[in-house]
Amino acid sequence: MPPASILLVFVTVAVAMEVLPDAAVFGGEGKSLTLTLERTSHNGVEMSQLRDRDRVRHVRFLQQQLTGVVDFQVEGTYDPFIVGLYYTKVKLGTPPKEFYVQIDTGSDVLWVSCNSCNGCPTSSGLQIQLEFFDPTSSSTASLISCSDRRCDLGTQSSDSLCSSQNQCGYRFQYGDGSGASGFYASDLMYFDTIIGNSLASNSSAPIIFGCSTSQTGDLTKMDRAVDGIFGFGQQGFSVVSQLSSQGITPNVFSHCLKGGNGGGGILVLGQIVEPNLVYTPLVPSQPHYNLNLQSIAVNGQILPIDPAVFQTSNNRGTIIDSGTTLAYLSEEAYDPFVNAITQTVSQSVRPLVSKGIQCYLTTSSVSEIFPPASLNFAGGASMLLKPEDYLLQQNSIVSQHFGPV
Repeated sequence: MPPASILLVFVTVAVAMEVLPDAAVFGGEGKSLTLTLERTSHNGVEMSQLRDRDRVRHVRFLQQQLTGVVDFQVEGTYDPFIVGLYYTKVKLGTPPKEFYVQIDTGSDVLWVSCNSCNGCPTSSGLQIQLEFFDPTSSSTASLISCSDRRCDLGTQSSDSLCSSQNQCGYRFQYGDGSGASGFYASDLMYFDTIIGNSLASNSSAPIIFGCSTSQTGDLTKMDRAVDGIFGFGQQGFSVVSQLSSQGITPNVFSHCLKGGNGGGGILVLGQIVEPNLVYTPLVPSQPHYNLNLQSIAVNGQILPIDPAVFQTSNNRGTIIDSGTTLAYLSEEAYDPFVNAITQTVSQSVRPLVSKGIQCYLTTSSVSEIFPPASLNFAGGASMLLKPEDYLLQQNSIVSQHFGPV
């Protein structure tokens, strides 16, 4: 039987380039960002073994300092046909209750679904148990009033609301059109703190987070439903900022996303120290984590793209956002990128456009045919991309069905 043809899909066109599915590590006060790629074979190894091995590895990597470092386990993958998001667990309240939350560097606030939520999903296609936070069932929970000075911090991260009951509220609108609204509460967060090579379990600290009473858009869909969103932005209501202000952790976090079917990654409130990491600076005074992308190369050749395309402005720039599944390029960068790929592989594959998306039909391994690429950032940092990193296998031609990206 001849091998089945495979349809490979390129990323669609949009305004800015978002996070790629391999690795990104970036921090707060130091205004630096680390990019690295790591691939490992997990065949035949139990998931629990991988997690235990990674946890030991994380402890060795974490910088030794007087403040502790908080380590979160990361689940999920970049593949939109499998999961398409990365998430972790947080423990809130007394007694503590676990919530699965999506890791999002593009927003600031941690919020979870409230017991009175309207439109919140009650089950998830991710095979996780969804929970709802009930402030009345936690002995350490308290609501934030509009007169509380901490409520002012909410105006930095959301459309601030004040209810008739004098409750400090919020309304978030995300880039995909989904939204969440609710009120702010204060309660204990539980976590494992690492100091040097010592692990202290069940540490806790009071934090302010959102209790969502309404959700709209994709947040209501059950196929990838989680309990909430874990915002890692730069404003005062982020958990990173709150724990840092209490002297519990440094005002920096490190986040690595692993590609491949295994997925997962690293999320620590603290800095990872690794001699082989290469740093690139963040663009200062930006609401998001912007980088200076300087050029794109295919097969070692720099593409003819006007440098002005990469410059940061009000509606342009390169943003690292863990809450966005795919990578996006502006049209001025996307077209040269696709053209260079197509010219390289035109003798070995069949290029075609499906629903406005550049695709390729091939019966061979993509790693043998498609060229490597790289995103080159300021400071000499380059993110090297294998074909599997910039292509998505959408479907086999045998089934005669090609769905949208």
